[in-house]
Amino acid sequence: MIFKIVTVFLIGMAVLAMFGKLRLPYLGKVALKKPTKCRSCGRYLLSNDPCGCGKG
Repeated sequence: MIFKIVTVFLIGMAVLAMFGKLRLPYLGKVALKKPTKCRSCGRYLLSNDPCGCGKG
């Protein structure tokens, strides 16, 4: 009984994965822009706010 439940669950998950790939095939190819760094200390800037070091 448990074997049947596990088998049906795995088959259902495989079918859902196939439908997800068919509907959204472009999501794996999204290009992200390069992160910006502070020119003086080299820390990554998370937004458009100035760096906390006060120089950049």
